[in-house]
Formats: sequence, structure tokens, C-alpha cells
Amino acid sequence: MTDLVACLSSGEKSRAHVARLINDADWKNVFLVTNETGKNNFKAGRMAEFIVVDFQKPVFELIEDIRKGLKGKITDLEVALNLVSGSGKEHMAILSALLKLGVGVRLMAVTKEGVREL
Repeated sequence: MTDLVACLSSGEKSRAHVARLINDADWKNVFLVTNETGKNNFKAGRMAEFIVVDFQKPVFELIEDIRKGLKGKITDLEVALNLVSGSGKEHMAILSALLKLGVGVRLMAVTKEGVREL
């Protein structure tokens, strides 16, 4: 089992995608990078830890906030990463924070065949 890190924005379709991603695979830990609105409006069938950030901040501050939120919590040398939800700025900040933490990434998505690595 590996840890999942996913971006969670406020769109209803993206929330459904992330919920299915969480529930359709066996993850050791689930970390959702989101804002207060995302945290307050998201319901998943299993426990997830929210890394709550302000997506309006400059990208370098956002990277540092995400890095601090994840530091010491990732349990392996790589994580499963899903970036279907969110914007390019948010995606770059998450990816940069993970790389600064020294972990590799495997991109994951929900498909008709279930959760698959890209």
C-alpha cells in the first residue's frame, strides 16, 4: 500500500472523481490538498487528512505551506498522485512540494476499468 496525495478543488465533478479514487483503491494514508471550502464540502467513505492551504497565495508560499503540511507524514519513498482536480498553479505547487520532500510520484487516475497508474 502506498500513500495517496490528491488535489481537491471546489468543482462537484472533481470532488466525485477524488471520492471514487479514495474509495476504489487500498491506500495506506490519504492526503487531500485543498482550501477551507474543499474541506467543508467533501465527503468520502474513508478517512482522509486535509492539508488546508490558501490557493490565492503566491506559488512559492503555497509550495512551502504544502511541504510543511506533508512533512513527516509520508510513509514511503513515493506517493500516488492525482491532479485531476485543481488548477495548473495548484498542481505545480503540489508537485514541487513533493519533490522538495524527496519523494517520487506515480500518477493515478480513475478510469472505466478502475483506479490505474498513468
